[in-house]
Amino acid sequence: SVRRLETRFHAALPSVQRSIRGRVTILKPLSMRIPGPLIPAEFILRPNRFLAKVRIDGKMVWAHVPDPGRLKELLIPGARVLVQAKNGEKRKTKFALVMVYKGEELVSINTLLPNRFVRFCLDNRQIPELANWTVIKPEFLVGHSRFDFLLGKGRQQMLLEVKSVTLVEDRIAKFPDAVTARGLRHIQHLSEMRQTGYATTVLFIVQRSDADRFQPHWSRDPAFAQALALAQTEGLQILVYSAQITPECMTLQNRLVVDLNSEEWLPV
Repeated sequence: SVRRLETRFHAALPSVQRSIRGRVTILKPLSMRIPGPLIPAEFILRPNRFLAKVRIDGKMVWAHVPDPGRLKELLIPGARVLVQAKNGEKRKTKFALVMVYKGEELVSINTLLPNRFVRFCLDNRQIPELANWTVIKPEFLVGHSRFDFLLGKGRQQMLLEVKSVTLVEDRIAKFPDAVTARGLRHIQHLSEMRQTGYATTVLFIVQRSDADRFQPHWSRDPAFAQALALAQTEGLQILVYSAQITPECMTLQNRLVVDLNSEEWLPV
């Protein structure tokens, strides 16, 4: 029927987008289900990067923190958090602390979620700039580097690296929230691989919906910030998208404006 053909035609189109004050909004986004159930808890303390004490129904328990970043703006004593029960004889904790409320904004600190989410978005053509690319191989090893995705479009190939962002200050998303030697190497290796013929993209997924812009965190990791700004002048594509987070699902929201300028360093 005509309606069926029309439905198939629209399904074949990349995600529709519109620009509002420099942002790109996904008009008909799809939501990825988040494994659950998630359990409400209260954050108490974090003795080290990977461990937190939380209170569930009045009982104190230890939970694994998947994000090794500082998270000092989020993990404040008394903060409402969501944890996930984890099974396994080799696990040191029975829970993982995966989400934090910042006021009414729910923030995911699950560092495994962005890669799963990006794969979901790529398969469903939710990212307009990458809608014509297909996943050839995840966790692609080339030379001495492993990149999150190898994408293909005809004879072209693209290396795609995904980064998780949790820090937002004055509606500006910032990465990293702690010095990241690994992140610096990824940016440098992307620049090296671009010289061999690959297209290169770094995709920052802001795991919260309250940001309008993105900046590298010049004051916390100037080496990473400078490398990112330099790599863009050499052809690296930088994409930043925010996501709407609920306890049940994750949805692509807006493409954020990227601001790489700093008083300390400006690309020539």
